[in-house]
Amino acid sequence: MIPAAFDYTRPSTLDEALGALRDGGEDAKLLAGGHSLVPLMKLRLAAPSLLVDLRDVPGLGGIQRENGHWRIGAMTRHVELQNADELGLLQRVASLIADQQVRNRGTIGGSLAHGDSASDLPTALVAAEGTVTATGADGPREIAAADLFQDYLTTALDPVEVLTEVRVPALDGYGWGYRKFTRRAEDWAMVGVVALVKRGADGSCEDVRVAFTNMGSTPLRATATEAALRGGPLDEASIAAAAEQAAEGTDPPADRNASADYKRHLARVLTRQALTEAAGR
Repeated sequence: MIPAAFDYTRPSTLDEALGALRDGGEDAKLLAGGHSLVPLMKLRLAAPSLLVDLRDVPGLGGIQRENGHWRIGAMTRHVELQNADELGLLQRVASLIADQQVRNRGTIGGSLAHGDSASDLPTALVAAEGTVTATGADGPREIAAADLFQDYLTTALDPVEVLTEVRVPALDGYGWGYRKFTRRAEDWAMVGVVALVKRGADGSCEDVRVAFTNMGSTPLRATATEAALRGGPLDEASIAAAAEQAAEGTDPPADRNASADYKRHLARVLTRQALTEAAGR
């Protein structure tokens, strides 16, 4: 299908982009890679009156390590994350996003701002306890990943703010794992699980984080599983027992691919696999 008519602007500075958003009103939308917004426009599920293209705005790209964190510009493409082995978990997650064509165009900022709980990167950011920087007329503000995602396709970003930067802890000392189940190769995750594990000096579980893709309207933490493992052993039996609690309190959306009960089953299986992978690193 063909999108509804819209105006287009391509600012060359962040201030120009913010001004265009402000002047465009509530129907103005930012354009990054376009892989989330443009399909919705073609289906007439979104009909912005103005697209503000960020591709020429300087300072929104790049990957740098600073003070124990990775600083990632919002316009950094998935393929750049995919090629950065030093990122560990983020590299692995980015390499599993859709297909290579999407990874060549899609951006980390666009994925996070879109707020789709079936996407891979939001779950990784929640598990890593990262933050994003949103810049508006009053300057930048930092938003924790746990506060960013508020509902399906709904984030804490103001309509006249630009997501400019993502900060992710370097996670030194953590093992990580990411498993997702798809109906077809390179498809959206029916369920995905990110696991992070840090061993103490005695080999026990000093810290653990488990987060879900597509188990609710936002990325979710498996708090019961985390509590069951933290401070205890990381052997096969302990991981299996903790994984059985993974789906507690979840209400995953049933769809044409799977019932809610089957998604809970997948969450338990994938949690065990992701934790085993993380504990083995």
